[in-house]
Amino acid sequence: MEFFFQILINGLSIGFLYALTALGFVMIFKSSSVLNFAHGGLMAIGAFLFLVLSVWARLPIWLAFILTLAGSFSLGFIIERFFLRPLIGEALIEVIMLTLGLFIMFRGLLLFIFGGDIYSYPDFLPPALTFHWGPIEVAGVYVATFIIGLIFLGLFGFFFKYSSQGIYMRSVADNQPAAMALGVHVRRVFALSWAIAALVCAMSGIVLGIINGINVHEVSDLGIKVFPVVILGGLDSIGGAILGGIIIGLLETFTGGYISSGLREVVPYIVLIIILLIKPYGLFGLVEIERV
Repeated sequence: MEFFFQILINGLSIGFLYALTALGFVMIFKSSSVLNFAHGGLMAIGAFLFLVLSVWARLPIWLAFILTLAGSFSLGFIIERFFLRPLIGEALIEVIMLTLGLFIMFRGLLLFIFGGDIYSYPDFLPPALTFHWGPIEVAGVYVATFIIGLIFLGLFGFFFKYSSQGIYMRSVADNQPAAMALGVHVRRVFALSWAIAALVCAMSGIVLGIINGINVHEVSDLGIKVFPVVILGGLDSIGGAILGGIIIGLLETFTGGYISSGLREVVPYIVLIIILLIKPYGLFGLVEIERV
């Protein structure tokens, strides 16, 4: 029973990491209907930027964290302004292929600079984060992942529900022409969506680095694992992204704990295939009906 609860808590922590990662993906899709294949590359950039600032530049952890998020936020604006905006009005496949090209470019640059080695962040988590409940012990890194995931998901939930910019983003996602008719600056919403998505990617990359250390391939591949999460929850559903992340995290940890550690990496894609066959729009995705 202790083993079950240990896996359960670890799975919830990993699930919140997946949910946080999927949140940025869903935001871009909701606002612009673009499948962002550069997601993993943005995660890797954020993770390695934090490494450079905290380890190589030896800045205080809190300052390195703030600068990493600020830098990633700015990078999102730059990507939208100089790469995505010129393609407004072009075929959607061209925009998707551009994001794939950005992913390959980002990963190639990071491999050129850092190689394929595994790097570790300084041990800055307080020992008090380690959780003890009878014979069950949860490492501080998983507790930190759980707490960070809850905080950021709560912040973004508040942002989308109550802030003016969040409401604008929701209106653009629901109906772009109607939002423009009401005076919403759609291009500004697109830029903000990419900026926030890049910030979320950096946060996810840092959390992953705290858990496993950072490696260019491993961090960028997590961006691919986002697809089963968002397909399960629904490409246009923020709540679905959270639930999908938790489900995938639990399936992975329970599969690794009770069946096979090698099979756990396959489980998300098995879920992806099943969902696409049974419910292509995901658990909470909106079904589009066209009348002719």
